[in-house]
Amino acid sequence: MEMKSYVFPGNIESDILNIAAEQIPYMRTAQFSALVKESETMFLDLIACEGGRVLFYTASGTAAMEAVVTNFVALKKKAFILSGGSFGRRWKDICEYYSCVNVSFELPFAKDADYEKLEAAVAASRPEVFLCQHHETSTGQLFDLKKISDICKRYNVYLVVDVISSFLADPFNMDALGVDICVTSSQKGLNIPPGLSFVVLGKRVLRESFAHKGYYLDFKENLKNLERGQTPYSPATTLFLQLHARLKKDVQLGYDSIVNEVREKALYFRSLCQKNNWEMPVEVPSNCITGFFVYRNGDILFAELMKMGIYIMPGGTPNYFRVSHLGVQTYEDLDRLASCIKEIENR
Repeated sequence: MEMKSYVFPGNIESDILNIAAEQIPYMRTAQFSALVKESETMFLDLIACEGGRVLFYTASGTAAMEAVVTNFVALKKKAFILSGGSFGRRWKDICEYYSCVNVSFELPFAKDADYEKLEAAVAASRPEVFLCQHHETSTGQLFDLKKISDICKRYNVYLVVDVISSFLADPFNMDALGVDICVTSSQKGLNIPPGLSFVVLGKRVLRESFAHKGYYLDFKENLKNLERGQTPYSPATTLFLQLHARLKKDVQLGYDSIVNEVREKALYFRSLCQKNNWEMPVEVPSNCITGFFVYRNGDILFAELMKMGIYIMPGGTPNYFRVSHLGVQTYEDLDRLASCIKEIENR
């Protein structure tokens, strides 16, 4: 039975998968350094950060978030957090863990921000850094980074954005939006296995000094090693090879083309949700995922789909599920997925 994955990273092309079956080259070589440097150049091109740097961590996206807090936020007097779900709360949890003063702007489930109220809260609290998600993966809500960026510019606030599930799924231009730091990881839009995370530092931030509250994630040490195309500690070598292959494909396709393909798959599946009367509560959905409620047999849906070789994501709320539109996915695949969900719902 062929597995169909609507979780992250989704189904992956065989040529990328097969890299993991090859012998692993030694990483402390000029050849591997050249691969890392080329990967950084392609990454910066895709994310539109001229003159920035990309720190590569053999770790999950949460480690990249922690790296930002320990190296950058820890030096600021106050952080402002847009908390629209479990990952917004993760920014707060990390800040609390490291005793970083913070204020949280809480949003209801699957709701967009009231940007006038958001600006008033920023004006009242006067933070030095703003932490948010572009797309809150736990709900599917996409936030308006242009409005957030404008607020940050008016109050001279550094903007840090988690683009883990929006990079290569939704329009994003780091320089045009004035984002100072963003974080992402390998298993979402990059569509390779989990295990790598990335911190992208813009030019303004690179002029600053950083704190040294961690060892493995230290910005200064990682930046120093990046000059020679290396990480300070053993990298996930095979994942770097897969990343390099993926970035070459993505640069050739172009960011806009990739986003358009993801958008079309999302719109198609949402039309199937409407036909089946599955409620989609998110006010502004990301292209990355579609979140929807089923009305019967939600308690068995996940397990029953697994028996068919189909994987979707529970949403953390009863009867709420999420379907990713990343990875190899056809309209026929989405037709079958909707048909299987409906069959289970009608049992």
